[in-house]
Amino acid sequence: MMAWRTCLLLFVMLALCWNKFGVSADGYRAAEERCRKQEEEKGRVHCSRSRSRTVQEILSKYLLPFVETQKYNLSSNSCRLHPNNDIFHEQEEKIEQLRPMQWQCGYCHKVFRTQTYLDSHFDNRHSSMLGTSANRCLADFCGALHCDYVDGLSNSKWKKTTCKPAVVDRNRHLCEVLANNCFPKEQSAAAQWLNDFFKRQFCDAHTCDKQLQPFPHGSGKHENSSLYFAICILTPFILAIIYFVVYLQYRDLSMTRISLRRLSQHTHIKMRKAKLT
Repeated sequence: MMAWRTCLLLFVMLALCWNKFGVSADGYRAAEERCRKQEEEKGRVHCSRSRSRTVQEILSKYLLPFVETQKYNLSSNSCRLHPNNDIFHEQEEKIEQLRPMQWQCGYCHKVFRTQTYLDSHFDNRHSSMLGTSANRCLADFCGALHCDYVDGLSNSKWKKTTCKPAVVDRNRHLCEVLANNCFPKEQSAAAQWLNDFFKRQFCDAHTCDKQLQPFPHGSGKHENSSLYFAICILTPFILAIIYFVVYLQYRDLSMTRISLRRLSQHTHIKMRKAKLT
């Protein structure tokens, strides 16, 4: 009987030890998994590539052409909208569109059918080429620069009935901060002009007045460059055709006049001969 109780006690002790060991092992695995996720989180970029690309599109179309016209040099240190202050800037420079359905990686020259696949390739294979320093996510300024409007999202967001004054005020404040940091009025006459222009072009539309739309000054570059170049190329040919048609009409008119003159002379000679006879 004593031996049986001793065996039972040893069994219980072993079970308790095993359970404790199992709990410790599970805890160790959980801690290891937690550390692994934390390391992955450190290397992950919390910045929308598509939204940053939309900001770049807005800047290149509605701001930078006017900056170039004023011959103003943006400071990459004070202006967060400087093209170099984009975490994806280096990767974006390596995008090559060979054909409408062919996008090539400038690093390894692999070709993809869509830009989305190329973006995933950048994230998976060339993440080391990201500018991961602080304050380089252009997507942070989507609210100030009207990304939703450009992306063609639901137009109901622009209706007065759905306007949120707190959001409007926040975006307007951020917009004005960008204007003052990028174009300090006291710096120069060009900076003062661009400061006022920026606020009219972007900031004034942050209101619940649905009649006010962003970008009232329009684009600073041609809306369709391919159409523009096509017109430039075709214009000389069109003018040449017009000149040729005018020349033909003038020549026909001259020949008609000559024929009428000869006919008139011939008739006059006949009449003189008739009088003599």
